[in-house]
Amino acid sequence: MPQVKVIVTLKPSLLDAQGRVIMDALHSMGYAAVNEVRIGKYMELEIDAAEANVEGQVKEMCDRLLANPVIETYKFEVTA
Repeated sequence: MPQVKVIVTLKPSLLDAQGRVIMDALHSMGYAAVNEVRIGKYMELEIDAAEANVEGQVKEMCDRLLANPVIETYKFEVTA
């Protein structure tokens, strides 16, 4: 059964306020070497092996529901 790992993040041009808060907290804890933190979403899907064109279906799922293509980017990996 194919498994899919999906990672969704804000587009690089957008301010990631949550990432900034975490970066500031890390700096206050002494981790000054951290230059940037980006927050995202991680999902794992299992797809019926009988389905054809798994990658096309996952792309459609991401475009329609899992990510907001206006403000987010995504990448995914299909494994057996």
